[in-house]
Amino acid sequence: MVIAQLFNIANIFVLPFWLLMVFLPNWGITKRVMESYLPFVALAGLYIYLFINSITPESAQALSNPQLADIARFFSDETVAATGWIHFLVLDLFVGRWIYWQGQQAGIWTIHSLILCLFAGPIGLLSHIITAWITKKSTSDTPLESNTTSPSQT
Repeated sequence: MVIAQLFNIANIFVLPFWLLMVFLPNWGITKRVMESYLPFVALAGLYIYLFINSITPESAQALSNPQLADIARFFSDETVAATGWIHFLVLDLFVGRWIYWQGQQAGIWTIHSLILCLFAGPIGLLSHIITAWITKKSTSDTPLESNTTSPSQT
């Protein structure tokens, strides 16, 4: 199978997971699917295959003490670019899964953070961290009704 096909398959492979987390986060099937590590195993296997096929003795030596020009030259190869892209897909999905589970466990709204994570992983992660902080802050600042005394009760 050619590299372009593997690249396309990987891009399509991750979409159902993102769609489930964004559009059906409370569905039992979504929860069951997102508990599994199998998507990461499959993507990691593809990553390993591409990684092995993209490393040459010259590139390994250049990457041992990387300079920006070396990295740019390294990623100009399609196999290396596909390897890098799969790396992004795996880690973005892993972070997205973490965001999803944080939202499920703490009752934090995650749709915006998941969408951002899909397209720009670190921005989605930051969005979730800020959202979680705001959610925690707003719920901890709200006085508990059982602990408050209204003027009519005094």
